[in-house]
Amino acid sequence: MPVQSLRDAGRDAAAPQRPGLILAFLCMAGFMTFLDVSIVNVALPTIEDELGLSQTTLPYVVTTYGMLLGGFLLLTGRLADAFGRRRMLRTGLVLFALASLGAGTAQNAAMLIGARAAQGLGAAFIATAALSLLTGNFTEGAARNKALGAWGALSGIAAVAGVTLGGLLTDGPGWRWVFFINVPIGLLGALVAPLVVDESRSPERRASFDVTGAVLLTAGLVLLIYSLGLTVDDSAVPLGRVWGGFALFALLLIGFVLVERRAKAPLVPLEVFGRRSLRAANVVAVLLLGTCVTLFFFASLFMQQVLGYSPSRTGLAYVPLAVIVAVGAGVASQLVTKVAAKAVLTAGLTLTAAGMFLLWRAPSDAAYLTDLLPAFLVSGLGLGLAVAATYAFRRVAELTAWADGVPARVTVARTEVFHDAFLAGACFAVAGLVLTLILMPVGKSPASATVSA
Repeated sequence: MPVQSLRDAGRDAAAPQRPGLILAFLCMAGFMTFLDVSIVNVALPTIEDELGLSQTTLPYVVTTYGMLLGGFLLLTGRLADAFGRRRMLRTGLVLFALASLGAGTAQNAAMLIGARAAQGLGAAFIATAALSLLTGNFTEGAARNKALGAWGALSGIAAVAGVTLGGLLTDGPGWRWVFFINVPIGLLGALVAPLVVDESRSPERRASFDVTGAVLLTAGLVLLIYSLGLTVDDSAVPLGRVWGGFALFALLLIGFVLVERRAKAPLVPLEVFGRRSLRAANVVAVLLLGTCVTLFFFASLFMQQVLGYSPSRTGLAYVPLAVIVAVGAGVASQLVTKVAAKAVLTAGLTLTAAGMFLLWRAPSDAAYLTDLLPAFLVSGLGLGLAVAATYAFRRVAELTAWADGVPARVTVARTEVFHDAFLAGACFAVAGLVLTLILMPVGKSPASATVSA
């Protein structure tokens, strides 16, 4: 969300009358959006069979959600500032619920991917508005830090819990309930929001809304992820279309910078990018997100399509990962108040990379206790999109031709594809580790510095 949103919220913050209820409600909203980043992963093989999706279409079921969620964060954050954060939260909850209903009733790939796009847009409204309301309802200092800590911990747990719940629902009432479960939660949340949180906005932003900058940046981000997604398609997408997309993204980004330099109320104050540590943190966050999505997407397929796990067994296999992520979040929240953030981040990225390398070496007959569980625990303690899929699926046609339908060869071919994916995830983590070592400051920063950034 826009940096200014946090500042505006912080300026008006006051102690909430019902802090526990407000925190629980806002965390629930955030939990739902992050849950849907991963809840569909375990259901993918079942969806592939029932809807007739191709292997290279599957990533779009996951990445389209992330594309719209990430691409619209800044725009929805500004809309919340201008027109009311609670109003935009309710808008997002209703849109998310209706889109989930559409995904659950989808009859083909186009309907499902379109519904996932609408889900991502709704999630962008929810995430920005809920986080802004959270910072606005808790005063700067210990109260806000605890609230943000709860938000962050639940967000991390939600991404892991999603794969477990997705497996249980797929083997139970069916994969469509992976989406149907959001409908009553979203609609109920929209109804009770006025009873829990007060409306808030940034009055000085209403009259001068940088529409041009918002459109340029949002279009650029969506185009970038879409262009990356084109490269995973094995249907001979012309290279000119792919590189043209990247070139157009660059032009949109340049246009955005030029507009922001002259805007009276810029969408993103460009001076924030002058801070070396902030630039590094943003790049590392993107790389770590690529690692996480690689882990959930490809490990789910590996367990079902290579090891023969059922959806519920696959989901339950992630339970230790969920537990260790929660433990890691608790340990990290304590460490960052005592030692430099760089040291904590370095340790986490090292562990994450080690876990992905362990998965890279997992054989076609991998045993859960000796091959998968150690990798989950190590990577979970440390915790491309389309980039990982691009690398992993680059050899699908070659390996499919080589397998020629022979079961043993099919298993080997699938293992090779997933090994490439896990290696890509490990490279993301290693790249983040290198950037952390080079760019992040060494000294310990006071807690206030984190909030003001």
